Amino acid sequence: MTSTPQKIGFIGLGIMGAPMALNLIKAGHQLFVYTRGKVHGDIAASSATQCTSPRGVAERADVIFTMVPDTPDVEKVLFADGGVAAGLSKGKTVVDMSSISPIETKAFAKRINELGCDYLDAPVSGGEVGAKAASLTIMVGGPQAAFDRVLPLLQLMGKNITLVGGNGDGQTTKVANQIIVALNIAAVGEALVFASKAGADPAKVRQALMGGFAASRILEVHGERMIKRTFNPGFRIQLHQKDLNLALQGAKALGVSLPGTANAAQLMQACAAHGLADSDHSALVRALEILAKHEVAAG
Repeated sequence: MTSTPQKIGFIGLGIMGAPMALNLIKAGHQLFVYTRGKVHGDIAASSATQCTSPRGVAERADVIFTMVPDTPDVEKVLFADGGVAAGLSKGKTVVDMSSISPIETKAFAKRINELGCDYLDAPVSGGEVGAKAASLTIMVGGPQAAFDRVLPLLQLMGKNITLVGGNGDGQTTKVANQIIVALNIAAVGEALVFASKAGADPAKVRQALMGGFAASRILEVHGERMIKRTFNPGFRIQLHQKDLNLALQGAKALGVSLPGTANAAQLMQACAAHGLADSDHSALVRALEILAKHEVAAG
């Protein structure tokens, strides 16, 4: 139990949002929640108050977190009839932890600021495992004072928490993160397909590489997924596709070239075309396996 429980709103109780909200509840905060469909599991059995609309959440809470799939979802939650904006009063803070467009984020922040409220964009990295363990990396954009106020709450959900800059900079950092992750998944996939087709044991190859300069969190976690064929989602291909599209759209606007990102996006598109959109993003290796007519390991 925290010494000063707060009234907190949480909108979006999916794979990531539910465990994040649960960590706030476990710390003793009073939560007001809303999600599409029914509230299930530990949240339903908890002390959280279930609201019938985002507006209801905003009316009751002082800090409102949103964790939904894409830019249009955030816009709807915030500004549609019955949205968060309709329930805000001066002095409240909105914290969007979704991964969305940096450009639209700046526009959303401006509209919330005009209501006398602060806005932070605070996307996360670490997947379902990090959400459950409260070990997420959180990349924040917004005013220092608002960040300082919300930081104790963010620390209940994550470990590596950085105020990068102003509104939109958190989302820009998340896009950069997703570029790195996607290219690393592709690299690990290529290496394991190559090694396996050459006749080497991919598990032993992975073990050897983990002791060298090629070691990475992606090789450790997703390399194991590729070998064990455990593609149940921690982070779905379709969501990573969305993030890479944001990167490519931003690159076009900025006049920069991201050839590796474009290649990874096409590999994910190939996976989606083969019915893998809802699989974990480590299943990107399936596109490489199809090209090679060889699987890293037996299913």
